[in-house]
Amino acid sequence: MDFLAGCIGGAAGVLVGHPFDTVKVRLQIQNVDKPLYRGTFHCFQSIIRQESMLGLYKGIGSPMMGLTFINAIVFGVQGNAMRYLGRDTPMNQFLAGAAAGAIQCVICCPMELAKTRLQMQGTGERKSTRKLYKNSLDCLVRIYNREGFRGINRGMLTTLIRETPGFGVYFLTYDVLTRAIGCEPDAPFMIPKLLFAGGMSGIASWLSTYPVDVIKSRLQADGVGGVNQYASIADCVRQSVKKEGYMVFTRGLTSTLLRAFPVNATTFATVTLVLMWARDREAGQKDCEAAPPTHPAQLQAPGQAQAQVSSF
Repeated sequence: MDFLAGCIGGAAGVLVGHPFDTVKVRLQIQNVDKPLYRGTFHCFQSIIRQESMLGLYKGIGSPMMGLTFINAIVFGVQGNAMRYLGRDTPMNQFLAGAAAGAIQCVICCPMELAKTRLQMQGTGERKSTRKLYKNSLDCLVRIYNREGFRGINRGMLTTLIRETPGFGVYFLTYDVLTRAIGCEPDAPFMIPKLLFAGGMSGIASWLSTYPVDVIKSRLQADGVGGVNQYASIADCVRQSVKKEGYMVFTRGLTSTLLRAFPVNATTFATVTLVLMWARDREAGQKDCEAAPPTHPAQLQAPGQAQAQVSSF
């Protein structure tokens, strides 16, 4: 049931947060010499005016496709890691979350590659006349046919560098906050408290790894026009800093933080409601009360809602 709750909660988070993610990617990748957008809100307005509301949801099929697999990995690894570590402590929450973040990169990286390519497709066009990719699956197939296995895993190292500490910070922050504000099952205002803890955890996670996300997006978008601009991660960092200064690592940060809170809040609310419904149903069937978890961290709400989660 935790798996099902995570899938439903993650899907709700993707629907809420994908428009912000599209804006983030556009701002991270746009040409600094000929910028299309002046900032976050101008980017929102431009996409809606030029490409309609649907423009904000370009590439949503990719995170939706990978959602089930990512949740399965995150819940399985995080839960097993916590059982292996034995004690429910903040540090163990960080280690278990980091392990989950690292392993789910196998699905996350190709998913975000397709998402990024689709989000950049038809920039500034209400109805794209030349669609290189029909959908997320077609995008990955075309990249594989042209570049092989290495092509569909473009940006894997930067994804790993982002997701491993990012998930660790997410679970650590959530654990610390829920303990600090008192989120026991019988506590008053439990749901608002969980929403707050989840939203702030998402923000903390993104702040801890955002510069890496900028480089990841640039590497995954590189070569769309047929010309590769960056030879490696170090080359991408060097060129970006030389051309735009260190502020390049904050490109799209406003959109990301605006997205992080509602996405994680939505995910936590959905997961909590599904788990409460499941426990009530189980209690009714057994004609007794099911024992609730002693701490909200045991709900194992999905941390990947930040990247797609997103998440970052």
